[in-house]
Amino acid sequence: MQRLFFLIFFILIYTQTIAQDTDLFKVSTVPLELRKKSNAVVRSDHIHIDISSYNNLVYSNQRVITVLNKEGDLKVGAFQYYDENVKIKSLEARIFNAQGKEIKKIKKNDFKDVSAVPGGTLYSDNRVKYLDYTPIHYPYTVLFETEVVYSSTAFIPGWRPIEGFYTSTQHAEYKITNTSGVPLKIKTSNFENYKIKKVSETHFMAEHLNAIKPEAYSPDFKTYAPILRAALTEFDMNGVKGVNNTWADFGLWVNQALLKDTQELPDETKVAIKQLTEGVDNNIEKAKIVYQYMQDKTRYISVQVGIGGWKPIKAEDVDRLGYGDCKGLTNYTKALLKEVGVESYYTVIYGDKNLKSIDDEFSATQGNHAILCLPHEEDYIWLECTSQTNPFGFIAGFTDDRNALIITPEGGEIVRTTIYNREENTQKTSGTLNIFATGHVTGEVTIETNGYQYAMHKDIQTIPEKKLAYFYKQHWDYLNNLEINAVTLNNNKEAITFTENLKITINNHAKKSGPRLLMAPNTFNRVTTIPTRYDSRTLNFEIERGFEDYDEFKLTLAPELMVEAMPEPVTISNAFGTYRYSISQINDSTLLYKRAYALNKGHYPKEDYKAFRDFMAEIVKYDNAKIVLKITP
Repeated sequence: MQRLFFLIFFILIYTQTIAQDTDLFKVSTVPLELRKKSNAVVRSDHIHIDISSYNNLVYSNQRVITVLNKEGDLKVGAFQYYDENVKIKSLEARIFNAQGKEIKKIKKNDFKDVSAVPGGTLYSDNRVKYLDYTPIHYPYTVLFETEVVYSSTAFIPGWRPIEGFYTSTQHAEYKITNTSGVPLKIKTSNFENYKIKKVSETHFMAEHLNAIKPEAYSPDFKTYAPILRAALTEFDMNGVKGVNNTWADFGLWVNQALLKDTQELPDETKVAIKQLTEGVDNNIEKAKIVYQYMQDKTRYISVQVGIGGWKPIKAEDVDRLGYGDCKGLTNYTKALLKEVGVESYYTVIYGDKNLKSIDDEFSATQGNHAILCLPHEEDYIWLECTSQTNPFGFIAGFTDDRNALIITPEGGEIVRTTIYNREENTQKTSGTLNIFATGHVTGEVTIETNGYQYAMHKDIQTIPEKKLAYFYKQHWDYLNNLEINAVTLNNNKEAITFTENLKITINNHAKKSGPRLLMAPNTFNRVTTIPTRYDSRTLNFEIERGFEDYDEFKLTLAPELMVEAMPEPVTISNAFGTYRYSISQINDSTLLYKRAYALNKGHYPKEDYKAFRDFMAEIVKYDNAKIVLKITP
């Protein structure tokens, strides 16, 4: 009788569990609040990581996600990376229609299998299997299950309970079972804001997390969304044991395991670089010569091999081949500098146009890029070794203003890379414009950029000459009938100044209105868009980099034109920046237009967004302000 009771109880519990799981496949059971602002809803996501030793972990994931529309297809997440150290034990996906009926089953061998790196990579053993499914109807639901064995534990999968914008989460769990005897480090960020439950030190649960909608100027998603990172204090990277108690000993491991015995150069190269720097006593001048030598001799190409993609290829191989990836070129430049007696530090960093930092509070295998650091007095000089055009010591736009890990002989150390202040990030636009009674305009324009704005402009020099006119027409897309008659570019790498000189014609630029012409004097540096309006802003906002623009133009009027009306001067100053412009008449035929616009770097509360938007709206209005010219007989 007792056995019968337990059998009935077990059947009831099992049946209830199956019914609950089946309900997840039905779109009708998605809570209404989770559909708001969502392209997809993670119905259930269970991640379990079993670490049995410093060089072995098993990752398993069962995931159910309902895709509500076409934009949600990218959120399915049914893929798995693998290589010689990551073995896929099982992989399966099942597709359900809106009513929860299974319509397709995809087994491991039916997943698409492709290289996991970009086409510009020379060679790599990283691959990915992904679900290649084109839905016929929306919504639909995907059940994805995978189990993977890692013999390399340097990259323990983390957890993002909210997986990105426009994606909500109904239920998600993350659990690590660690029987390795090696201490495990876990860091959580922003969990308190989302009421994520801590079941144990290594087990976390999230329920009913609403989707987040992106907002203009909002900070990086990871800075306010919940995220978990995990790392072992002893780990394996492709057969090489590492230590990771602090950034200091992690850096020592990089030095001893990854960089050691990789910096030997061919004898002829040693002779050549010593001859080039002969008689130069200043180490910075030596470094400039070495950097230029490296830029002239090599080119960048991705090479995703070595210890987890972290070990650089040997300097002698870069020298022989004439190419390398960021690690190889950085290590090669370090070897060249060492040969002429200049100290430098290999540096791990996040390369990105947005400001993305290594977490100084959590030592682990972070970063996606390598650059070189030269200690200089009380500061550092940074070298981007993948660029053939960058000036010496210039890193704005990709690795500036962020935490980086320098690898010194004493170990790793987190330092901040160069910050380019507002006053350094300048653009000066000047020239002359000739205005004819027909409305046609001819003239010359000079644009001079420095700092971050130099970084934004310098690659124009790589555009083929025959495509330059098209580029500028796209850049000034608000100018109809623009013709580019001539372009001269000058990249002064010593001064770190990029100069563009253009001769232009704009047909019918000044618009006729009876016997008058209407024309905006700010022709070549207008702010044309107003930030998005929000009835209720939910996120704080950020201006990542400050800058200053200065514009000055002489407008020469044809004899039959006279000024009838001009805008009054304007000055605006607030926490976000400053804006000034004026237009004055020098004589009967000449007007002088001046404009200065500066934006301040900073983090701002969401309550200030309306004021910021109003400031930008004022700039758009005044940048489009017009003069009125009367056509005389």
